[in-house]
Amino acid sequence: MNDTKRDSEILAEIYRNAQLALTSISDILPEAEEGPIKQEIMRQHEEYEAICSQAASLAKKLDLDVKEPSPVKKAMMWSAIKMNTVADKSDEHIAALMIRGTVTGLTSLRTSLSESQNEMNEEIERLLRDLITLEESFEQKLKSFL
Repeated sequence: MNDTKRDSEILAEIYRNAQLALTSISDILPEAEEGPIKQEIMRQHEEYEAICSQAASLAKKLDLDVKEPSPVKKAMMWSAIKMNTVADKSDEHIAALMIRGTVTGLTSLRTSLSESQNEMNEEIERLLRDLITLEESFEQKLKSFL
């Protein structure tokens, strides 16, 4: 696999990860009670928006392509969130759902980092590491709501 393809795939993964997080947050926000958990989720939304913007700018600069997650994936996530919150909208349950999504994203991102370390564009690697660090901090913050 050439470096450009690897870079393109990793940057697309960064963008897709952040877009899926934004979608999940948008789906779960109406279910969250006003208070600290909702404020935290909105803060995370802003951080993911910044990552998406950085990934899109970097893709343009490097002439790479990033795509939105599929509508089917978004619909599946929406249904899962709605079904998971119909009976329990507690802060603890919302935090657990958010943690589950964050850990899924982290696993994928860490795998990409370990498989491609030292073989990817420096700016893409920095953005990947930034997103990993960000998601790790989100996981820790969300655990405080359990």
